[in-house]
Amino acid sequence: MKNQLLQMKHNSKQIIVTGGAGFIGSCVVRYLNDQGYNNIVVVDNLGQNNDKWKNLVGKTVSDVLHKGDFFSWLQGRGSEIGAIIHLGACSSTVEQDANYLLENNYRYTRRLAEFALKHSIRFIYASSAATYGDRVSNFTDDHSGIKDLAPLNMYGFSKQLFDMWAYNEGVLDKLVGLKYFNVYGPNEYHKGRMCSALVRMVPEVENVGVIRLFESDLPAKYANGEQKRDFIYVKDAVKMTCAFLDNPACGIFNIGTGEAVSWNRLAKAVFKAVGKPEQIAYSEMPQDLKGKYQYFTQADMTKTRKALGESATCMHFEDAVADYVTNYLQKSARW
Repeated sequence: MKNQLLQMKHNSKQIIVTGGAGFIGSCVVRYLNDQGYNNIVVVDNLGQNNDKWKNLVGKTVSDVLHKGDFFSWLQGRGSEIGAIIHLGACSSTVEQDANYLLENNYRYTRRLAEFALKHSIRFIYASSAATYGDRVSNFTDDHSGIKDLAPLNMYGFSKQLFDMWAYNEGVLDKLVGLKYFNVYGPNEYHKGRMCSALVRMVPEVENVGVIRLFESDLPAKYANGEQKRDFIYVKDAVKMTCAFLDNPACGIFNIGTGEAVSWNRLAKAVFKAVGKPEQIAYSEMPQDLKGKYQYFTQADMTKTRKALGESATCMHFEDAVADYVTNYLQKSARW
């Protein structure tokens, strides 16, 4: 990747990171800075009474734009931009305003992709594992299966709509769509209820010594706490994301570890990192998640690993949890 970044730096090309003050976006900025690339334009909505701006402290960028001003700013700048990493979206899986999700996650992405295609700009965008819906296997990023996916929530559907648009328009060979699985790690503090469970787990362990997990509504298939997800550490996710800047691979790719980990194992890893004895309790799943909850996810990483090679390797799960807990959560630190 360094060669491509150095080439863009030499040519004074900018990298646009939408959602650049958010969770994954700010970590992308950190990763790019660590590679020596600073000509980055962050696009986001910092909002009011929101600590998201703190994710940009200590990072080097050339500008920060409000998302509402972005398209006006783009006019006449197509030749100045080397890549767009489009991570800005509403990521709430319980968002009820379908019109907002359509406008924010689908139409905004489509408009930006059309600009990138017109100016031959490398366009990397966030899709989601939520597009897979209620599956127990076959989490494959093969394009032939896109039309058969059935997301469980409107968020997943809004992401699916753009994937389908790119597929139907025949432009997937010119774009890079990344289906992020369950990403966790530093810089997610502002996400509230949509934070990874670790943000809640660590204070629970430190203050009361107990971690509460959701009961299973499908006990015949999954015991309590044995619901499984493909949890990927954000440092691994952004390494893969940025690796697509330096190779010609296009299409939709899974961003995960390829390993399904139970919530019980996650909880035990947190107890170990904090240095407390294990004590897990189970409570009823919230009503607004019933029927919309993915009980199992596991990325098929075959295509991603073929495209990225060593850049698609991930930290061992317990090591990644320990890094997050001890170096960030317990210190209220950002990356």
